[in-house]
Amino acid sequence: MAISEPVRYVGRFAPSPTGPLHFGSLLAAVASFLQAKVNAGRWLLRIEDIDPPREQPGADQAIVSALDKYGFEWDGPISYQSTASGRHELLVQQLIDTGLAYPCSCSRRDLADAQRGPLGTIYPGTCRKGCAGTEVAIRIRTDNAPIDFIDRLQGPQSMALQRESGDFVIKRRDGLIAYQLAVVADDADQEVTEVVRGIDLLDSTPRQIYLQRLLELHSPDYLHIPVIENEHGQKLSKLTGAKAISTNQPGRLLVAALAALGQQTAAGLTTASLDDIWAWAQAHWQVQVLAGQKHIPTAQDPLAEAQNGLS
Repeated sequence: MAISEPVRYVGRFAPSPTGPLHFGSLLAAVASFLQAKVNAGRWLLRIEDIDPPREQPGADQAIVSALDKYGFEWDGPISYQSTASGRHELLVQQLIDTGLAYPCSCSRRDLADAQRGPLGTIYPGTCRKGCAGTEVAIRIRTDNAPIDFIDRLQGPQSMALQRESGDFVIKRRDGLIAYQLAVVADDADQEVTEVVRGIDLLDSTPRQIYLQRLLELHSPDYLHIPVIENEHGQKLSKLTGAKAISTNQPGRLLVAALAALGQQTAAGLTTASLDDIWAWAQAHWQVQVLAGQKHIPTAQDPLAEAQNGLS
């Protein structure tokens, strides 16, 4: 009997080109990169460009340039999510054809009084038996069988989708493919074995696992790191005014990112070369020091300086 070879680790970093790389997204890039490297795996770079109304011209190139200046090395060509639109459309049609998805003409105004849950409005099932509108989204049918999984940092998780989320959108009224379906398709097609990202996306994971099961796709492992907050206790993001990271002193900010991720950085590491910093990081990476942690406060040094960028 042939002995099957172990599955090789594949990780990915998948930024949206809605703005430049900021300190919060740098943390996700560092954590996902190091997880891939310590597992002797591949690290893919995927630009998730499926929401043109929110994208900034040139943001994708700015992100790639910043990653390059910080010494990240990705395996294979950079992929763009928009190039897989045909694959996404086929999966949506497959779900419609099998009765697992249906058109919905409900507007935000129609759902203004609906109950809200961890991911926003809980869809009440208005269009499950049909709708008369011409502008429609496509929703996936959910049920209340719990979606259980173990996050490698945040521990056991469970969500009953119909009760806590409702039937969710996989194709928007404007014709754009929704994030939940696109990310499931692309992770499967790229054979991603572990998804490392911010805890702000933890509540999306049960939806993605549900789609993976409906489409008979493999579910990767999940590891959600804590998110860094600004001075107002908000997640540091483009929406909360996060500034682009400086590329003038990448070593200094890279060490700050490692410190924010709970790594006990060595004295003098900030003055080392990028190659030496990355070599140290790979030799000492301990992701489990973040176990159970959900937020990284801004009060820690050198984070306050790092998140605002260096001139």
